[in-house]
Amino acid sequence: MTHLTRRHLIGLTAAALVAPLRVRAADRAGTLRESNVLASKLLGHPVEYALYLPPGYEADSRRYPVIYLLHGAGDGQPADWFRMAGIELMLDRLILAGEIPPVIAVAPDGRRASGDPRATYFLDDADGRYPWAEMFLQEFIPQVEGRYRTTGDPRTRGLMGISMGGFAAVLHQLRHPDLFGGASALSAAFRTPGQFIAMKQEDYDLRFGGAFGAGLVAEERLTEAWKRADVLSLLGQVEPRPFARWPRLYLTLAADDPFFAGNAAVHLALNDAGIRHRFTVTEGKHDWIFWRQALPEALRHLGAVMTRQYGE
Repeated sequence: MTHLTRRHLIGLTAAALVAPLRVRAADRAGTLRESNVLASKLLGHPVEYALYLPPGYEADSRRYPVIYLLHGAGDGQPADWFRMAGIELMLDRLILAGEIPPVIAVAPDGRRASGDPRATYFLDDADGRYPWAEMFLQEFIPQVEGRYRTTGDPRTRGLMGISMGGFAAVLHQLRHPDLFGGASALSAAFRTPGQFIAMKQEDYDLRFGGAFGAGLVAEERLTEAWKRADVLSLLGQVEPRPFARWPRLYLTLAADDPFFAGNAAVHLALNDAGIRHRFTVTEGKHDWIFWRQALPEALRHLGAVMTRQYGE
């Protein structure tokens, strides 16, 4: 994607990235800033985001890896990562312990404007009227990485998502392996084709009426827009070589998650496609109890990708 500037890391080793920070006691916590905005011509309105800056950011001039945090559907919003999960505290702890490199974390708002309740799934609408994914790639990421001191290197740019956001994190990683180094998906909202067809009409229109087309019934829902966003359909078009050497994808969910069948199908399809990845299942449900427990390892995965701890 030519719209993203690529500034390679210079003289920065993996060991240096994960070394425990030597910072003053007053700087041992990162900075959280909610309710920030960036302009978007594509959407026609500003896009809000929440931001985490790592310990010591204000005191130095170094450039940092960045993780984009994609929230869930329903009443999900950027602040959930901080108010519900306390991810800033996890980041502080893991960074200061040297378990992950110091990172910037940015949570964009995936909701529509003016109170429209339909989910975006962080995709472009089928009719092109609300191009959220295009905005994210063409406007949001370049503006964030121009405003804050990121490395600009795709290898140190990660995606993390919960539920709807987990779905999008995996999809965007597979679609754009040249833009993102790795992705972690917690309870990704993967549905099998049968589950998708069987959705109640109200639920389908609320979740996918924008992305795939409103009012569609049963097999009518399996449109070209759906195929472009369905990981099982997409895998036949994905070049496996960028994913063959180390696990850039990490999928984790609870044993009693309603999306278990969809995640299991994606896991098996990734194996068949030769795409290395990690897939874990533990006890729990599709809720914040599980997500808070799962977040540290999901962050460690992205840290390992960014610092080449998986090898190349």
